[in-house]
Amino acid sequence: MTQNHYNVIIVGGGVSGAALYYELGEYTNAKKICLLEKYESLSVLNSSGSANSQTLHCGDIETNYTLEKARKVTRTAKMIEKYCLQHGYENKIMFSHQKMAIGVGYDEAKFIRQRYEEFKSLYDYLEFYDKKKIAEIEPALVYDADGNERREDIVGMGAQGEWTTVDFKALSDSFIDNTLKKEDKITDIFFNSEVKYIQKLGSIFHLETTKGAHFTADYVVVNAGAHSLYLAHKMGYGHQYATLPIAGSFYVSTKKILKGKVYMVQNPKLPFAALHGDPDVLLNGYTRFGPTALVLPKLERFHGNTTIIDFFKTLRLDLHIFKIFYDLLKDTDIRNYIFRNFLFEIPYFNKKFFIKDARKIVPSLQEEDIKYAKGFGGVRPQVLDKENEKLMLGEASINTGEGIVFNMTPSPGATSCLGNALRDVQALSKYLGLEFDEKRFINELTDDNKE
Repeated sequence: MTQNHYNVIIVGGGVSGAALYYELGEYTNAKKICLLEKYESLSVLNSSGSANSQTLHCGDIETNYTLEKARKVTRTAKMIEKYCLQHGYENKIMFSHQKMAIGVGYDEAKFIRQRYEEFKSLYDYLEFYDKKKIAEIEPALVYDADGNERREDIVGMGAQGEWTTVDFKALSDSFIDNTLKKEDKITDIFFNSEVKYIQKLGSIFHLETTKGAHFTADYVVVNAGAHSLYLAHKMGYGHQYATLPIAGSFYVSTKKILKGKVYMVQNPKLPFAALHGDPDVLLNGYTRFGPTALVLPKLERFHGNTTIIDFFKTLRLDLHIFKIFYDLLKDTDIRNYIFRNFLFEIPYFNKKFFIKDARKIVPSLQEEDIKYAKGFGGVRPQVLDKENEKLMLGEASINTGEGIVFNMTPSPGATSCLGNALRDVQALSKYLGLEFDEKRFINELTDDNKE
């Protein structure tokens, strides 16, 4: 075996890769683990605080979640909450704000009322808000620029005093820092180490970086965002999938407007998140509105244009892809949504169009109250299922059963990082014959044993 041989190598140092690194170090008897990160530090891309809404998605105010999906997501969100409380990270990495989903107008208000009745059984802290109560909690949602109460009916469902917000970059750093304290195992990290190719020879995986460094491992987990499928294709896996990169942009307020997180009812036809407002913990609580949704032909947003070629290699354009695009664009709602979000990126026009949508949340909002958040946002690798000719929602994972896994984790991937890592730890422990203290994991990071 070479000096750079490990039980497990993780490719990608976002929050998902860091969470897996932590679970391997904390809950298994793996003696040698390694993380390879393309850039100079952790969470440079989508796990960066400026690339996402910093939301701990619990499923209580995300109106596109079914009750079953909400139940799964709240379990993984609880893992992050318990981890942070265990290490004293409250108000350092994890923060509490009010949160609510609002319905504006008769149809949306009716929807929120019905949803509240359905979801309060899962979330015993959930509250229903009429217009008067909303005005007490978030007055900016009720009054226009002249101080008059908005005419439309507005109701909400939400909570106060729950943990709502996470700096996922800081969370990633904490996962690594706590793992590096382990003295009974080798826990290596190599930055500036972009993986060029992965090859399996016999039972051993060989990984080579663009700088010529060579590593070997018994098991590999690829948590490389949009590049996970790119690497899978290079090894001959996952050709039934393609990636549609969706770039999300934000606008940031020039003054403090919202006290907490405010989400809107999502159009069920649209596969992308509805506009919402969030207090940004990295911008002193100023409100960040977004995200927009723009199809972008590159796998990474703010790192040059080198990943444009990677995008087309991963797309593998064929009739199945054309069929998916056709089905999306033939729907008037989706077609108008895509066009409108394209306008959100055009200077001068962008703010004028965006403000009209944002006023559904804050009716008093004026153009001078917000500015385009330059350099904010990331690229979400939405997966296209060629076999079924549809856009997949949520996360996708390719477990080859041969000792290598490729994970693609668009939202709520950051929230699900410990839960997804649990799935991978279970699989690799069985494959490698490692001991995994799942009982301690369950006791420390879940409510599974709670009566």
